Amino acid sequence: MGSEKFGFLIRVSLISSFLICLCHGYVPLNNYLINCGSSTNVTVTGRVFMSDKLASNLLTSPSEILAASNRNSNSDIYQTARIFTGVSKYRFSLAKGRHWIRLHFNPFHYQTFQMGSAKFSVSSQTHVLLSDFTVKSRVMKEYSVNIVATDHLELTFAPSGDSFAFLNALEVVSVPDTLFSGDPSFAGSPGKFQGLSWQALETVHRVNMGGPRVTPNNDTLSRIWEPDSEFLIEKNLVKSVSKIASVVYVPGFATEETAPRTVYGTCTEMNSADNPTSNFNVTWDFNVDPGFQYFLRFHFCDIVSKALNQLYFNVYVDSMLVVKSLDLSSYLYNTLSGAYSMDYVTGLAKQTNRIRVSIGPSTLHTSYPTAILNGLEIMKMNNSKGQLSGGTFLPGGSSSTTKKKNVGMIIGVTVGSLLVLVVLVGLFLLCKKRGRDLDDHSKTWIPLSSNGTNSSSNGTTIASINSNSSYRIPLAAVKEATNSFDENRAIGVGGFGKVYKGELRDGMKVAVKRGNPKSQQGFAEFKTEIETLSQFRHRHLVSLIGYCDENNEMILVYEYMENGTLKSHLYGSNLPSLSWKQRLEICIGSARGLHYLHTGDSKPVIHRDVKSANILLDENLMAKVADFGLSKTGPEIDQTHVSTAVKGSFGYLDPEYFRRQQLTEKSDVYSFGVVMFEVLCARPVIDPTLTREMVNLAEWAMKWQNKGQLEHIIDPSLRGKIRPDSLRKFGETVEKCLADYGVDRPSMGDVLWNLEYALQLQDAVVDGDPEEDNSTNMIGELPLRFNDFNHGDTRVNVSVAREGKIQEEEESSVSDLSGVSMSKVFSQLIKSEGR
Repeated sequence: MGSEKFGFLIRVSLISSFLICLCHGYVPLNNYLINCGSSTNVTVTGRVFMSDKLASNLLTSPSEILAASNRNSNSDIYQTARIFTGVSKYRFSLAKGRHWIRLHFNPFHYQTFQMGSAKFSVSSQTHVLLSDFTVKSRVMKEYSVNIVATDHLELTFAPSGDSFAFLNALEVVSVPDTLFSGDPSFAGSPGKFQGLSWQALETVHRVNMGGPRVTPNNDTLSRIWEPDSEFLIEKNLVKSVSKIASVVYVPGFATEETAPRTVYGTCTEMNSADNPTSNFNVTWDFNVDPGFQYFLRFHFCDIVSKALNQLYFNVYVDSMLVVKSLDLSSYLYNTLSGAYSMDYVTGLAKQTNRIRVSIGPSTLHTSYPTAILNGLEIMKMNNSKGQLSGGTFLPGGSSSTTKKKNVGMIIGVTVGSLLVLVVLVGLFLLCKKRGRDLDDHSKTWIPLSSNGTNSSSNGTTIASINSNSSYRIPLAAVKEATNSFDENRAIGVGGFGKVYKGELRDGMKVAVKRGNPKSQQGFAEFKTEIETLSQFRHRHLVSLIGYCDENNEMILVYEYMENGTLKSHLYGSNLPSLSWKQRLEICIGSARGLHYLHTGDSKPVIHRDVKSANILLDENLMAKVADFGLSKTGPEIDQTHVSTAVKGSFGYLDPEYFRRQQLTEKSDVYSFGVVMFEVLCARPVIDPTLTREMVNLAEWAMKWQNKGQLEHIIDPSLRGKIRPDSLRKFGETVEKCLADYGVDRPSMGDVLWNLEYALQLQDAVVDGDPEEDNSTNMIGELPLRFNDFNHGDTRVNVSVAREGKIQEEEESSVSDLSGVSMSKVFSQLIKSEGR
């Protein structure tokens, strides 16, 4: 009977929302509105928040405490609350796509629970929304999370230490797919931000310039827009304009879901007082949390001009010029009063707690200088650890503080004895001491932990893969997945050890990399791989599923990539040849992954081993960068490089890094340039069986590039299939990547832009165009024969050629080799065994 009532309530709620949204034009696919702690439904701004009791089947909680304030208003969602004394979870079945998550809090006193002192965390399967959160007054926290990999959303409420959690009301509502789409530009710097669809966003400020507060019943997506008066620095420099009826929504641009008419129809305008010599900026100042990047959406609508092309103005973010001489009418195909939005992302994690936005007059001649802004949204973007709040993402969504306070309880429950806890701590400290004594050539491996967690070098705990389990996987589960490392399941071998195809109990296919104790790559790289991949989540980086360190094993478990390595698709196998478009798309995907590593956190991460064997392809040939065992945290903001011993793979190694032992992100750029030549020519980067001038791919191909005859050395299977402009742009990009000095090389963001342009040039001819079949318009008609390239990439120690990565002891000192020709180094290579 309860489930029938619940189903009936859901239907009533959806029908109610449908009727409301029908007027507004958008109907959410999912619309969960819960009045927590209340036994009755409440209608707020035309939306029905269902009774907590009727929504109880969505919740798993160790206790049921429904609290009501003394006011106990039947029409206010803030007068009741549900209290959580232990880890509790809401689970919602959802269609894939973006959703609002709105958490409503209003602390009040209930029996022994003083909600103003509650301290807790809130997380989804993939993101930490709040960590060690305490609220002293009424507040609503709004998030936008994209549901991509699953068909449900889990929200976990975890009290910190001995505290508790509470919630007054909860909203989980679909967002139109078009609301957050495309790649926004970086504010004040060139390039585009890639991967917005994978970001969780927290609304920090949503402001209606020059207009009143907009409430949910006047917004199709139930948003709240605050007036801008409290953010203006000089209120006497502006005037407010309101012409709501004049707003035009031009097809293909902003819609009512982007922002309502009450936002586009009002604006704050620079008050020039018709003085043609006026020259000042209008500025708004916003508080933000440092340590994060921010998504900014500007809303414009020219409701002040009487004719087209009258309004020109500049837009600034933190004193950086973002848009120069903006003419809204030209953007909107000569439409006056057209609604228009522009998206930007701050380039680096904010080091201050302020964002300043300004508008000011353009230098272009106009009747008198002016500038406008209609609305602004500022949203915090999750960091590389998936966090929108401080603290560490741990099992159950708890914070690092919570974890530490509960260690005794967890282990006590598990082993039943405080004595065992003391022994385990002692063993952990012993292992930690022994671990510090290990070097890369150690034959004995020490488990990372004795309790299922591990601390990285900076003291942060490795994040959990979801809210129910840590990254640590039992050896029994790994053996079950691989049929006890059945050799028939071996799919590759590298410097670390063999790789097996496996399948977990839930049906997930995985790649299991089992370390070989005799390998030159040991504990340090194993640890680095876990620490790096546990921090990052990106569609073009291979995901770490877990690791196992039982019984002196060193096992890494990754998502399975159906199509193996890029290298295997280029040469050395019988796989079908990739088309030029496929190769460009693979290069673009790889560049996106590396660009994210270089820019996705407060400090860049340098891969140090970029090569075709470390670029994997999924079932759709989408590229993902793999193997982070050599990765290194990049330089501080005030530094230009990291001084470190030389590591990498011969043929891909940055010569400047080799000579000076100074590592930067541009070292990855050089290696990626070599990969691009490998993609174009489909041959190994080092092949000792060829003539001396052809041994090293990068040097050989650059000679042809410098002569402007790159078409002579392309993969024979591509002859007649590459458009000249596409090849020219590709060649120019590689040439820049392989510049002798890092300062002369482009960033990965610039490489990405050029590759995307090369792809556009390749796609410039539509299907059926006569030029498409005219071989004289395509590249590569000259005959050229290559040897049968079946050799692996050569990897060698700086001192001795042997299996494994180029490695030099961190304590050693290599003199500056600036005057040494890399040709002489490469010509000495005689071994071709790969990783």
